[in-house]
Formats: sequence, structure tokens, C-alpha cells
Amino acid sequence: MFIDIHAHAYREECPVADGYTKFATPQQVIKRYDELNIEKGAYLPLIGPETYLPQSNEDVIDICKKSNGRLFPFCNLDPRGLGNCPDSNFAIWLQHYKDRGCKGVGEFMPNLPFEDQRCQNFFSHVEKMGMPLIFDISARIGGTYGLYDDMGLPQLERTLQRFPDLIIFGHGQAFWSEIGILETPADRATYPLYPVKKEGIVPKLFRRYKNLWGDLSATSGYNALARDPEYAIEFLNEFQDRLCFGTDICRQDQKLPLAGFLIGLKDSGKLSQTAFQKIARENAIKILGL
Repeated sequence: MFIDIHAHAYREECPVADGYTKFATPQQVIKRYDELNIEKGAYLPLIGPETYLPQSNEDVIDICKKSNGRLFPFCNLDPRGLGNCPDSNFAIWLQHYKDRGCKGVGEFMPNLPFEDQRCQNFFSHVEKMGMPLIFDISARIGGTYGLYDDMGLPQLERTLQRFPDLIIFGHGQAFWSEIGILETPADRATYPLYPVKKEGIVPKLFRRYKNLWGDLSATSGYNALARDPEYAIEFLNEFQDRLCFGTDICRQDQKLPLAGFLIGLKDSGKLSQTAFQKIARENAIKILGL
């Protein structure tokens, strides 16, 4: 069975929360888990005020307690909180949520540069707490959510250098699109469909920084593999120890093709049973202490 590194839900049926997403309830997420043979999943609070109606960490923790083990909580904080300054002390709150069972931090998505001093300050506290962090990323500032980085991900790279003990999960279009060299800079904000003719910055960063892990959820993670299945086999095999299955489920009726894609590679013998099990569940168990 799979373990999902990345899921979202709202406690109850809600109106369209961000202009296009009608979020599933926890019960609806678990129903989809039953359909896809997913044992359990990480429930990530949405707090990005640029787009989403914020959820409380307490709400998420409470829902997970009532899920019969099917959901486990992450916590999330905005780096602009507690004073909106570069020396805010997040330690007491991170410890509070870690003590209450939160396994990681995310989905961290302020629409600020990676190297904004408020973000760097927050990363330092998460590193000291020993919790992994899942980010979302954007190719622009304004009109969206997600950390901003330039083409080639130089701010992410310097962040990986500054915080070598912080496990950072790469996620989102502007991250996964750079698994291959892009034909145009604008492609980093899309789902490129052309094959990986030459590897991009993402595999290079994986080789250089052992604290970089991969969240394969959402269309961005799936597309990074499905756009070029032959290259996907190379990538999955090389980095099998630091990749995790995920859905990024938001809607009840959302298409979730990654599980079938990975099973197909395993059944065809292109991905070993060992590598498949690591990506499907064992890496999540290891890094999250499940």
C-alpha cells in the first residue's frame, strides 16, 4: 500500500475556496485512499493568505486524531507571523506542534523569495526542530502563492547550503519543470510535455545536496515523470532513496494518475520492487518516523 506525503482537505463541505478548487472533506479523501490502495496520508494545513482561507493547525490535528490512523498531521506557519520580522522566534510553536504529533512542516507557500530574511529565519527554526519541510514554488511574485525563485533555482540551492540538516521536499511546477532543460523560461510555470533531451538543474541538485528530497505529488510531479518515461526510469532509480509518492489531493473528483504510473513501471520490470517500495511508502516511513 502507498503512503501519501501530501494531502489537503477542509473539515466540512465548503464553497469554492480560491476561485477554482472545491476542497474535499477528510472523509472524501479517505474514500479516494481506499480506491487507490493508500494506507494513510500527510494532512497539510493551507495557510497561504494570498490564495487560501487559512486553516488552523489545531483543526488538522483534531481531524487526524479522528481518522482511525488514515491521516497524520503536518503543521504550518507563516514566516510573516509573530512580528513580521527576520528574527521572530518560531521555536516555541514548532515544538508545540511537534509534541502534538506533527510530522513535518508544510505546505510552506508564502509568495516571498526563498532568500527573504523572514523565510530564512523560519528555515533555521525548522532545521533546529528536526522536521522536514514541503514547499510550493512560483515563477513570479504577485497574483499567486508559493516561494519565488529564479530560473535554475539558485535561491533554493543557497538555502540547501545554509541549512544542511534541514530536509527540504521539492514540489510544484517551477521546481519539477526543471527536471530537464527548458525550451523557454516561461515553461517553468507550466507542465512541459516535451521529452527530457538534457537533464536540468533538479537532478544536479539531488546529486549535490543530500538534504533535498522529492515530493512527487500533483500534476507537477506526475508530469515530470510522464513527459519522458524512459528518463523517469533513470531518475527514479538513481534517487529512489529520496523520493516519496504523493497525491496533493484537493478535490474529491481529482485525477490521481501517479499510483498507476508507478505500478506500471514496476509490473513491466522497469522499476524494481525494492525501488518501488521505497518510493511508495518506505521513504516516508523513514523520514517521518511513522
